[in-house]
Amino acid sequence: MKPISDIFPFLEEPKNIVITFHQKPDADAMGSGLGLYNFLIQFGHKVTVISPTNWASFLKWMPGAKKVINFETQNDKAMKALAEMQWLFCLDFNVLSRVKNMEAPIREINCTRILIDHHQQPEVAAFDYGISDTDKSSTAEMVYDFIVNSGNIKKINTDVSECLYAGVMTDTGSFRFDSTSAGVHRMVAQLKDAGLNHSQVHENLFDNFLENRFRFFGNILLNRMEIFYEYNTALIAIPQQDLIKYNVKTGDTEGIVNFPLSIKGIKLAAVIIDRGDERKSSFRSKGGFDVNTFARKYFNGGGHFNAAGGKNTETLEEVVKKFKEAIKENKEQLNS
Repeated sequence: MKPISDIFPFLEEPKNIVITFHQKPDADAMGSGLGLYNFLIQFGHKVTVISPTNWASFLKWMPGAKKVINFETQNDKAMKALAEMQWLFCLDFNVLSRVKNMEAPIREINCTRILIDHHQQPEVAAFDYGISDTDKSSTAEMVYDFIVNSGNIKKINTDVSECLYAGVMTDTGSFRFDSTSAGVHRMVAQLKDAGLNHSQVHENLFDNFLENRFRFFGNILLNRMEIFYEYNTALIAIPQQDLIKYNVKTGDTEGIVNFPLSIKGIKLAAVIIDRGDERKSSFRSKGGFDVNTFARKYFNGGGHFNAAGGKNTETLEEVVKKFKEAIKENKEQLNS
């Protein structure tokens, strides 16, 4: 994989470009993708953003979101764009399997693949150019760096700013995580200078939910949360029947995993959700417990040192049992 700076001289040559990110995109994936989109269209490129799956309704306010193609429901349109692309930007994922059913065409179609990502253990051979930096707070921060380092800081307009701010703000836990460097704050200052209304972005992201989501949260915190103080661990296991009962949609479970970390002494929080076809897990930690390694070892996943995820095909009961066995095996680390 060659340095991403090698493509800077070619940015002003109009091309057919596709931008994509991981399935079920969060605010960082969608924000970095649309931030890059709103930057690239200023050069006259034909830019198409394709999501491997649907996305949360609270992301639909982002500038350019109405033009995003859902690969699953708009397959013909997506495949046409993929067939015509010259450059493919892959954001907020570094292993091609993370794009679900888009993996095969992305591997097969002849194009230049460009990686911008901050997760561990990238599939380097799959990309022609790129940057992988696990020290970065978010992919949105990396897109900001891409724009600045290419010498195009003046192209950071309000549309670009809103998208990138949404990504960096959510991936840093509203700037509370250790990944919030001085550079992140300098970035936000620049976005503010470019016209960012940060209060409106917060409102768009956090004040747009329906009543059922809060009743769902109440149910799981009261009835589905277990605390294992001997392991400084909390677990929320959510059966599919809860998702149906409370009419839970894509994005409604966002942020649940962070709640138990507010409990004094808890170093590891986990949420395991029965999605029907698979069990999806999210892990968050404080301090020195590495959930990336934990997720890779036990749950076919990975991510960051303090934030990771996984998936299993076993039943919810079996995955919960596996989790309880795993924390026992890691008791010394969790208690250190």
